[in-house]
Amino acid sequence: MKRLKVVGLNFDHMHMGDLLRKCREHPGVEIAGICDDDPARMQAAIAKLQIPSVRVFTDPHRCLEATEPDFVILCPATARHADYVELVAPYRVHMLVEKPFAATLRDADRMIAAANRAKRLLAINWPLRWYPSHVTAHRLLREGRIGALQEVHYYDGNRGPLWHTADKIETMPTAARKQKSWFYKAKQGGGSLLDYLGYGTTLGTWYHDGEKPIEVTAVVDRPRGLEIDEHSVTIARYSTGLSKFETRWGTFTDPWTHQPQPKCGFILKAEDGTISSYDYEPTIRVQTRANPRGEDIAVDELKPPFQDPIQYFIHCINEGLPVEGPLSPKIARIGQQIVESAVRSARLRKTVELVE
Repeated sequence: MKRLKVVGLNFDHMHMGDLLRKCREHPGVEIAGICDDDPARMQAAIAKLQIPSVRVFTDPHRCLEATEPDFVILCPATARHADYVELVAPYRVHMLVEKPFAATLRDADRMIAAANRAKRLLAINWPLRWYPSHVTAHRLLREGRIGALQEVHYYDGNRGPLWHTADKIETMPTAARKQKSWFYKAKQGGGSLLDYLGYGTTLGTWYHDGEKPIEVTAVVDRPRGLEIDEHSVTIARYSTGLSKFETRWGTFTDPWTHQPQPKCGFILKAEDGTISSYDYEPTIRVQTRANPRGEDIAVDELKPPFQDPIQYFIHCINEGLPVEGPLSPKIARIGQQIVESAVRSARLRKTVELVE
């Protein structure tokens, strides 16, 4: 089978470096090109991945025409996701967009429509989907280990988006960097709510087996001097009860180094038991009626092609399969509905019905 050609387009989000590295490591992928209007933002990837200058572009149309890729990785600022999907889709390439889905539900629908017109796959990568703990929790839930799900409790975040670059290399944020970064600009989709809430609501929808909540209540904290939030709490009322989704820039530690308190991850409460599933941890804890004291269970070993988004997306392309689970537009759109409702609730300072 021929190697698929990929282009990495727009380096606004630091996860572009991680995704390109996974492409470089995959035997079925060739990095045909990278593109950003600011050449400086591509330098780290060029050096680490040894990308020749003839494959480096600053104009996206010239890049796509010259390379003729099979799929494109998109990492623009959240508010620009729809614009970039609409730019790329006419070239009839499959598209993997780094989280979150979009800044608004309208933008998410624009992305879905553009992919449908091109008859190409669209996937939204949520890195938490590839954590063995959360995958194991989903498997046990679907197997009926704890009965019918009633509540999802989610808390996640990190010290802040300017504390690290690609591959979690640590940097030091400054007030000047905050002023320049799109992460801290409301019009570009900044803030902890848009950065992290979609993780919780999309995987939460996966855990809820596609069920939608009835109404949403959200509160945000916007520190003085900032135009975006660094902390949000969202409560979604389902027919089964309340689920809670909390986002935080400013955790005491980053979960990939030392789990902060509260721990980052999920707690699932069902009719016959509970599961706690935390980011990066080697075990999950399960309570059942048969064993109410609970037990620690080793997480599943993820195997190809279900270890990371690049493996999975290539598998879908090569096998002609639809994108499923949290990466699918179907599940991610429900997550976006909850995010949109949370934004509206926080703005109006009241409970709102789920935005359709």
